[in-house]
Amino acid sequence: MPASCAAWGCTNRRTVDSRSQGITFHGLPKKLEMREQWVAAIRREGISRCKHWVLCSNHFKPEDFDRTGQTVRIRDGVIPSVFDFPPHLKNIVSKRAARPSRKDTSEKSELPTLNTVSESPTEGEQSLAKPCSQETTSETTEMNTDHSYALSPSLKDLKAKLSNALGRVESLEREMRNMKDRERRAKRNFICLLRDLKGKKIKVSKISRA
Repeated sequence: MPASCAAWGCTNRRTVDSRSQGITFHGLPKKLEMREQWVAAIRREGISRCKHWVLCSNHFKPEDFDRTGQTVRIRDGVIPSVFDFPPHLKNIVSKRAARPSRKDTSEKSELPTLNTVSESPTEGEQSLAKPCSQETTSETTEMNTDHSYALSPSLKDLKAKLSNALGRVESLEREMRNMKDRERRAKRNFICLLRDLKGKKIKVSKISRA
């Protein structure tokens, strides 16, 4: 029975068709630490207890692969990062990313106390307060921008398409090498056949003369 990809919503299976498209399949790491990191990235229960789960190459970045040898391998220390999770898992990710840190919470709780102590701040205090608020706003904007960039579906699609294209190129190059090998063998057979025919003609001519 063909192996199926364990990622959420992925229907790729290890077949001749998927192989012709350049899609490769990779099992979970044997090292426990890396295996747990893969399971956490996949976000599916029960995967760590099964030794036959595999992931297809669509869930890795192009730079995650080692294509120097005859077999496509995942580089050491690489964790799959290209997934299309269902909404309930995406909400978990967004809640974790939007959770404020303890430092920010403590700073916000201290602001009302400062206002009650000094109802009319001096000019020096006003000049110090403005840069702080501007800096906090810029940092928040950068965090939101980074978060939206990380979850951009279009970027993930482009990476998946690029990975598929690279795999397809590799498959075509392999087919080209095989075709050249077949062509060389055919030429050798043709030359041998010509030699045999020439030898037979010489024998026939000698017999006819005799």
